[in-house]
Amino acid sequence: MKKLILISIIFLLLPGAIFAQEDFTKYVDPTIGNVSRFLVPTYPTIQLPNQMMRMFPIKQDYISDQVEAFPLQVTSHRSKGYLGMKVSLGDIVKSSWDKKMNIDHDLEIVHPWLYSTYLIDDDIRVSFTPGEKGAIYKIEFPAIDKKNILIKGTGDMISSSKDGSSFTFEEKIKYTTRGVKPVTSIMSLYVYGIITDENGKPIKNLKPKSDKENFSITLSKDAPSTVYIKYAISYISHKQAKINFKKEKLTRTNFTKLAEIGKKKWEKVINQIQVEGGTDAQRRSFYTALYRTYERMLDINEYGKYYSGYDSKVHKSDRPFYVDDWIWDTFRAHHPLRTILDPEIEDDMLNSYTLMYEQSGWMPTFPQVYRNHMCMNSYHSSAIFIDGYRKGLKNYDVEKAYQGIKKNLTEATFIPWRQGTPRLPIDDFYHENGYFPSLRPGEKETEPMMDKFEKRQPVPVTLGISYDFWAMTELAKELGKDSDFEKYSPKAKDYQNLWHPKHRLFMPKDSKGEWVDINPKSDGGPGYRHYYDENNGWTYAWEVQHDINGLIDLLGGKSAAKDRLDQLFREPLGMRKSEFYVHGANSTGMVGQFSMGNEPSFHIPYFYNYFGAPWKTQKMTRFLLDVWFKDNIFGIPGDEDGGGMTAFAVFSFMGLYPVTPGLPYYNITSPVFEKVTINLKNGKKFRIIAEGASKTKKYIQKAFINGNEIQSPFITHDQIMAGGNLKLILSELPNKSWGVNAVIPEFK
Repeated sequence: MKKLILISIIFLLLPGAIFAQEDFTKYVDPTIGNVSRFLVPTYPTIQLPNQMMRMFPIKQDYISDQVEAFPLQVTSHRSKGYLGMKVSLGDIVKSSWDKKMNIDHDLEIVHPWLYSTYLIDDDIRVSFTPGEKGAIYKIEFPAIDKKNILIKGTGDMISSSKDGSSFTFEEKIKYTTRGVKPVTSIMSLYVYGIITDENGKPIKNLKPKSDKENFSITLSKDAPSTVYIKYAISYISHKQAKINFKKEKLTRTNFTKLAEIGKKKWEKVINQIQVEGGTDAQRRSFYTALYRTYERMLDINEYGKYYSGYDSKVHKSDRPFYVDDWIWDTFRAHHPLRTILDPEIEDDMLNSYTLMYEQSGWMPTFPQVYRNHMCMNSYHSSAIFIDGYRKGLKNYDVEKAYQGIKKNLTEATFIPWRQGTPRLPIDDFYHENGYFPSLRPGEKETEPMMDKFEKRQPVPVTLGISYDFWAMTELAKELGKDSDFEKYSPKAKDYQNLWHPKHRLFMPKDSKGEWVDINPKSDGGPGYRHYYDENNGWTYAWEVQHDINGLIDLLGGKSAAKDRLDQLFREPLGMRKSEFYVHGANSTGMVGQFSMGNEPSFHIPYFYNYFGAPWKTQKMTRFLLDVWFKDNIFGIPGDEDGGGMTAFAVFSFMGLYPVTPGLPYYNITSPVFEKVTINLKNGKKFRIIAEGASKTKKYIQKAFINGNEIQSPFITHDQIMAGGNLKLILSELPNKSWGVNAVIPEFK
């Protein structure tokens, strides 16, 4: 007996012992951020990590207690989805199709792998759990004669059901490009499914009715009260949807089992990072942010082949094909996070981008399932390739990827929201003069391709394209393309052409090279788009991640740069909030002129590490996490963008951040947790240890990597991937000398 007890104690003390492993999925709450301050909230997305099947209930907003429909599939991040399902009782009448279903928020169950809600007026419970290409809805009706399932299409739906127990749908997915000559793409969503009882047996004697918009099934009095809609989707064909159904083993998999499988898959990715310390609220914020980073990209390969909206063809491939990304948002932290957590998947995503270029002729920037979505400005897909390449990700046609990056930057227009349109005279001006020209106040637009709402955005276009040329030429250098490097690398300095020494900001110039005199805090109309984009001139003053030494020189040295950064966080709005948000609604999560709620701000608090004041980075990042990333329905400061914003939170909670995608190192800041363990895919573990970390104990006194003391607030990607420990000694008061003389890392 004593031996048995001793063996049990030893087993429990073993590293990684199963009983010592905490399941961190309990901290994931998909409702965090479901109420936005101004723009788009997060949604309680139910899906498996990076998989194509997903759902969330369609409502006006979180506050509403009425569900419009439960979609069979959500094709694009935060879109309303297709084939919306309703349930009802009694006779089906015309108003049944538009009637909303009333819920009680407190009776909802929301996990990444399971959703369930109670329709309080009709006493019906609707539950959902996803597979990879299929899903199961569980509907618990009351004991009543007529029970109905209604599925509404767009007007182009083709439905079929021989006996009601099995069914197929084909729904058209349409996308129209913006511009003078819009192009409409059409692809199909195919569905195959059956309606079963709790034993998995098809329910007979159902009464289906359908037309091009509506499909309904009425369950008779003899039908069971609890029914299951088991179905699979395909973007290829009806036949493939049926194959997917069989591959997902939906016939013999019950609802509970599929939910258990889903939870296990979420455990695998969530528990890859284990934390110790911090509060439950901080853990909820952290792990929910981590869950959000798996919302995109999505693998749409269907067991050996995939449909590509980039050439409207079906391709055979045993490799994942990923779509649904917004690179303007995700290149900053989302893709770099994946290079640590799952480099193989990131490699597959780079391959997917390359294939999309091969199939369409342009390297995409906002790749959706149907084709590239022309959105925002610049061509930041360049960044994820140089970043991945320098981190060892090369399992794709690198030469072809480079070709696509170069084509975007040398042959395409820089007009916002027109990516993939051939180069125009205004782009020739940029290439010749090194900046995108602005109109003067009141001057009429002469370029017909310019979007009437998005405008020219000349400052962020110039800054963004400067970064993209840097990324392209750095990749050219890696690939031995010396002539390209010599020819185009000066374009990385184009940002300097818009530096206004008096304002100490990047300001617009007209086509004559003269400054356009504006108020950089407030001018430019909605989102400041005449001159900037979603953020004002104070945010774009720091959009030079690729040449931080150059920015320091413009600001007058490190000391002056540090003072200017202090000013950013303290500079008043200069107007009432009600006035500010007339045009500045995209700039949420404000701290002075800093906007935590918009992507171009993410790297800014880390600039103190470069300006000789790392303790201020530690102070500010902790403050921003504490104020703006709460564990409640308001807990996201701006548009989360499917992992774009929450990746910032994941990194910063751990005490790291990739300021310059393309340079394989990370900034160090004060971690929220006492210990973070990242279980790397190569079998090694990287730990960040900060004993006693707390709200007040946050300032780094000393730092050690594997026992060797470092004086620099930077760590390389290789050091992380090799495993080991980053140990930080913290105190309640700052060590203002630590990291002061750190040299900005370069890649050689």
